[in-house]
Amino acid sequence: MNTKINLAGIEMKNPVTVASGTFGYGREFSEFFDLSKLGGIITKGTSLKPRSGNKPTRVCETASGMLNSIGLQNPGVEYFAENDLPFLRKFDTAIIVNACGSTVEEYVELCKILNTLDIDGVELNLSCPNVKAGCMAFGNTYEGVKHVTSEVRKVLDKPLIVKLTPNVTDIASIAKGVEDGGADGVSLINTLLGMKIDINTRKPVLANNTGGLSGPAIKPVAVRMVYQVAQAVNIPVLGMGGIVNGDDAIEFMLAGATAISIGAGNFISPYTSVDTVDGIEEYMKKHNIDDINDIIGKVQMN
Repeated sequence: MNTKINLAGIEMKNPVTVASGTFGYGREFSEFFDLSKLGGIITKGTSLKPRSGNKPTRVCETASGMLNSIGLQNPGVEYFAENDLPFLRKFDTAIIVNACGSTVEEYVELCKILNTLDIDGVELNLSCPNVKAGCMAFGNTYEGVKHVTSEVRKVLDKPLIVKLTPNVTDIASIAKGVEDGGADGVSLINTLLGMKIDINTRKPVLANNTGGLSGPAIKPVAVRMVYQVAQAVNIPVLGMGGIVNGDDAIEFMLAGATAISIGAGNFISPYTSVDTVDGIEEYMKKHNIDDINDIIGKVQMN
């Protein structure tokens, strides 16, 4: 069986990656399994300078999911390059850095640095708040997405995947901005905006009041958006949102995803990602599928 895929110019041994912010830089999970078993690792969101993130409480459980408002806490790209990247390069897997910023200029300066590093690609996080536009996410409009993507494309020779927020009315048109801006792939979905209130204190549980909802609860929304985007663009889609096993992964691939990411599932079990790799192979054996690429986008609509 062939499980190899090509995601936006990145060769991967299988279509399973781990979603940014749910796997750190891999050190903790390497104590449970060989990271080389994964098709790729997408790092925690990395910025030009260190970020301390939001004040706690920053995470809480919800029905079939979780809310988080971490605030993109990370040590910055310089620390990543000197300490985390050498560790990740010990493993035979694609390394994709999730890049975040608060201005277009920050994204550009960050990607100039990333372009010099031994990484396989960049996932541009356009769910970040744009401080020059009232903190509206960069990914909320076609023009905004196209602009930041095209500016980054000018300085980045490595494969560029752009990660989109689902908190928009027309995800397909936003994805077109990614394609028209020159990206090699599109990644979706990021978390849905949510809120949880403590009925005893009558206050939101999260210190930031709202946060991003992830986990199995959002999977139907994510599958729908992946399908819509796959129909609208001619670049590969990296799908995510509530995937916790091989069957979930196959569902996303049938909807049009070339590869998938495990996010909140990593908190359910540290083995979720490698179990998903095994689950995909079991599905292929059961249905006599020789090449995983043969099922991409092959959903048969009613």
